[in-house]
Amino acid sequence: MTTADEPNPLRAARFWRAATALDHLPPDDGAEVAFAGRSNAGKSSAINTLTGQAALARVSKTPGRTQELLFFCLDERRRLVDLPGYGYAATSAARRRDWGETIPAYFAARQCLRGLLLFMDVRHPLQVGDRQLLAIAGELALPVQPVLTKADKLGRGALNSALRSVERALAEYPAVLPALPLSSLNGAGAQALRRQVLAWLEEDAAAG
Repeated sequence: MTTADEPNPLRAARFWRAATALDHLPPDDGAEVAFAGRSNAGKSSAINTLTGQAALARVSKTPGRTQELLFFCLDERRRLVDLPGYGYAATSAARRRDWGETIPAYFAARQCLRGLLLFMDVRHPLQVGDRQLLAIAGELALPVQPVLTKADKLGRGALNSALRSVERALAEYPAVLPALPLSSLNGAGAQALRRQVLAWLEEDAAAG
């Protein structure tokens, strides 16, 4: 059961560094959780909601704003990684190609990567890029937590229907957890997602 005053260790997250290529990544140790999603899926707002910080991740009405891998550290061994958004038609072909190569390579290369949060607008889930990401994660046995953002845009019945539909579609992908709704407007669903992120990050402590 969630409580309003439950501690939020993710509040400690601070911007650390940005990387534009694999050779710019920080040392591959500790534990990381990555955040991915289509441009304008509400990923930046979700990061701010989960960390309890209003402006940790830059929120923009312009899709494709995040164009680097952004690392946020909780401490010396635990990190959150904001990946570039995908699927924005106005992005240059060269940039789309770079992302299409860099992100899968990042997944494959990082031994410290414990899990992936995949953010999708609840009204437009499982677009082509989302399915490609799920397939790549499946090949690498990378655990994925699907997150249906902007849950406040739907009534309870429509939201439950959307969740059921996504669950049926996700059945074909291995290593995928049940989808969870999130509203960055009112914070509904944030506690459950924080617990998943922290569970992944604590795998480093358990291993040590």
